[in-house]
Amino acid sequence: MGDRISRNELYREIIEGFVGAYNRFDIEGMLLNVSLDVIFENKSGDRVDLHTEGIGELRRQAEDSRLFFVRRKQAITGMRFRDDEAEVDIVFSGTLAIDLPGGIRAGDKIEFKDKSIFRFMDDKIIALTDIA
Repeated sequence: MGDRISRNELYREIIEGFVGAYNRFDIEGMLLNVSLDVIFENKSGDRVDLHTEGIGELRRQAEDSRLFFVRRKQAITGMRFRDDEAEVDIVFSGTLAIDLPGGIRAGDKIEFKDKSIFRFMDDKIIALTDIA
């Protein structure tokens, strides 16, 4: 294979770049390797809480969501590859910038584990599903 990196190594670099940009609130960096036709879903169990289609809708969602946190971090704890898909285990931690329903207040820290599924086409993220 020489100087060429494997597809899984490329996908790992893209995912790590996406997550790093997310942690820095860098929306342009997040979208650098995202397809124009990207589909994003946020799921809780079998229920879809959020669905966007296209890079424009994903950009708006990313811009809106950064207002919720003073600080946020996704830490990758595992990654598995199958064909053009990667399943990524993540620990999320953040400090809220605003009050949320249910008594969660600005300044509160939250932490949880979830999973993200990244699907690729032509070395771009074509679909991203976050599963809580």
